[in-house]
Amino acid sequence: MNDTTNQTTVQSSRSFARHLPTIARLLMGLGFFVFGLNGFLQFMPPPKTPMPEGAAAFAGAMMKTGYMFKLVAGTQLLVGVLLLLNRFVPLALVLIMPVLVNIIAFHIFLSPSASATAPGAILMALELYLAWAYRGYYRSVLVARAKPA
Repeated sequence: MNDTTNQTTVQSSRSFARHLPTIARLLMGLGFFVFGLNGFLQFMPPPKTPMPEGAAAFAGAMMKTGYMFKLVAGTQLLVGVLLLLNRFVPLALVLIMPVLVNIIAFHIFLSPSASATAPGAILMALELYLAWAYRGYYRSVLVARAKPA
């Protein structure tokens, strides 16, 4: 290989790498847009196997509040739209983190199965990658002893 070929290979890998945050943002946005919309329109079929007892109790408790499922679905939908439109991305990532932590915890502790855990794990990986990619926007809120302006 000559220097020109090496240079072209390095440039093409760099040009692809610059698109990774956009790809991750769009994938995550699409996932949360679809899951959030499903919270209101219920177009996805429910699982064929019944939920374990603890998972069913948790879901039942959320339903009995009258607002919690809609709040979570609304948050997912809002975050999905923000990510898809590339608006307020650092804020969207902060808003969705508690939902993602709960999705992971739910599947680890209440409904463990590899197939059910996979979407949450993929979304969490995208979240962590994007949080790293946008890390500069979080520096001002990660001040140990902040003072009012």
